[in-house]
Parts: sequence; structure tokens; C-alpha cells
Amino acid sequence: MKKESQLSTRIMRLIMFCGLILILFVSQGLTAYAGGGATYASYSTGISSIVSPTTPLGIDRTATEVKVAESVDKSSDASSSASSESKESKLVMSNVSQAMNIREEPAEDAQKVGVLYKDCGGKVIERRDGWTKLQSGDLIGWAKDEYLLFGEDAESLAADVGKQLVTSQSSALNVRSEDSEDGEVIGVLGEKAFVDMIEDLGNGWISVDYNDEVGYVQAEYVTTEFKIDQGETIAAIKVREEQEKKSALTKNTGAVSADADEVKLLAALIQCEAGNQPYEGRVAVGAVVMNRVKSGAYPNTIYSVIYASGQFTPAINGTVAKVYNSGNIYDMNYQAAEAAINGETTVGTALHFRRINGHEGIIIGAHVFW
Repeated sequence: MKKESQLSTRIMRLIMFCGLILILFVSQGLTAYAGGGATYASYSTGISSIVSPTTPLGIDRTATEVKVAESVDKSSDASSSASSESKESKLVMSNVSQAMNIREEPAEDAQKVGVLYKDCGGKVIERRDGWTKLQSGDLIGWAKDEYLLFGEDAESLAADVGKQLVTSQSSALNVRSEDSEDGEVIGVLGEKAFVDMIEDLGNGWISVDYNDEVGYVQAEYVTTEFKIDQGETIAAIKVREEQEKKSALTKNTGAVSADADEVKLLAALIQCEAGNQPYEGRVAVGAVVMNRVKSGAYPNTIYSVIYASGQFTPAINGTVAKVYNSGNIYDMNYQAAEAAINGETTVGTALHFRRINGHEGIIIGAHVFW
């Protein structure tokens, strides 16, 4: 009986031992399969996080592939935004009847740093809460959006009132009577001298307005630049006003030389801008100057109007000064200047003129006035 009991105990131990081995074997197999399943899942999660912007549930945001995916998305968004912004025009134009204040900060009580006049423009630096920081020549400051034009509206106005200038890069550039090297030389432009462009002919020649005549220069020896009128800083305004005070003081002493000088200056400008136009066209140019003097939207002296930034190309490039100093001014131009100063006009209250280019207005000779 005792032997049977011992045998039974041994059999039970053997069965338990075999069972334990079986359990260990099965559990190891399950562990290995579970490990393999986790590895497959991690690959699947990594790919989905890069391909799709939607994050799978339970993903580890610190994982390298997740960071890469998020970085790509952000970079793409930033690139898209930058591309869209670069397509936006940076041009800005004033939208006022006379002048508007430019301030140091975007607030109506901020210090005034300058003035942007009618038809003046510049480039956008920054926009914020209904204000725009802009640069117009030496003037940098903030202006209210309600007094400005942007985008297509700004471009349309700039095309209307701006000028395309042609600047010589040669020490002696011939201006010819036709677009050929066989054309007669009607003038010479020194280095950095500039004139108004009429048209780029596309054949290596550019037609220009040379002392109110159509001339032609070779495109390879010039640069072209579009110019619009610019604003005026407070410092520049003070300098101009001081000059005007000195001029007024001279007149108050009874000296007539100031008046005579102004007539001569206006006659010189008329000769440069309309020297080959009919008499009424010459009076019209003088009337534009005088209309600006009276308008309040421009400086209030003949000298200041003629030499204001970006106004009359012959004045800016020194041609008016040469004609003035030479004294070779035709009587008809003196007569037209005196008529305009006395209030005569053939173009009403027109403030602008240019060579005919399709712009609507009063046409006299080769110019249109508006």
C-alpha cells in the first residue's frame, strides 16, 4: 500500500512538471507573437503620421517621424504664405485731394514726421490695424489706410501720374532722330543724365522725350526706372518754407528782380517742355504750373513747384537751369509765361500734362492736359 502511494505521488509530480513545461512554452510563444505585432504596428503608425496630417490615436508625439511630418507641414504652410505675400503688390498711393499726414507711430496723436501729397506714392513696409507703414523717398512713417490706395487701384493711379525715366550709363550717349545709328544726332546725354521714356521699341532702341522732341537712344547704354512723386519730411518742409520766406522778404522790399526771375524760370521750363508746340500749348504748360501754385495741394511758389520732387523732368535733370543760365529763351516762351502768371489758361484748372499716350484730357499739340 505504501509503495502504491509513493508511485502515485511520483506520477502526479511528473504530470505537474510536464504541465509547467507546456505552460512555459505556450506563454513564450504568445510573448514572441505579441512582440512581433507591436513592431508592425509601430511601422504602420510612422508611415500614417507622415502621409496623413491626421494623427492616429495613441501615437507618440515625441517620435522622430512625427516631428519630421509636423516640420514638413509647417514648412509647406510657411512657404505657401510667403509665396502668396510675394505676389501682393507693395505699391501704395495717396488717395487725397490735397495732402495727408504721415506719423511716427500708428496713432492719430503720434508725432507728425512728414506729408504725402496728392498723387504721391511709395512702398508698403508693414500693415497693422487699419494703418500702413510706408516709405516714400526719404519719408518713412504710418498713414491711415482710408487715405491710401493699394493693389490694382494703386497701380492704376501710378501708371496715370508716374513717369518712366531713361538714365544714360555712357559718358556721351547720342540721342538720334530715328532708331538707327545712321540717324541724325540731335543731342547728347552725359553719364547719369535722364529723360522721360516714350516707348521701348523692342529692337534695341528706346524712344525718349528730348527737350520736347522725340529722340532715340540705344537700350544697351541706358537703364530704365519708373518714378512717382514722393512725400516730404518735416525737415525738408522746413527748408523749403525758409527758402520761400526769403523769397517773399525780397519781394516785400519792392525789388522787381524776383518777379522777373520767376518769369524767366517759367519761360525756361516752357521752352524745355513745349518749345516746339503751338503758342496755346506753351501757355497751357505755364498754366499747369500756376494752377499748382494756387491749388494748395502743391508748394505755393513757381520755383518750388518747378523743382518739387518728381514733377518736371527737365528741371530735375538740369536742362531748365542750363536754358535759364544761357539766356537763350525765345520771346514766345516769355510771352506764354507772362500770360500764365497773369491768370490766362488754355486748359482750365488742369494740374497735369504729358505726351499723348491715350490718357483722357484736353489735347493741345503733342500733349494731353488733365
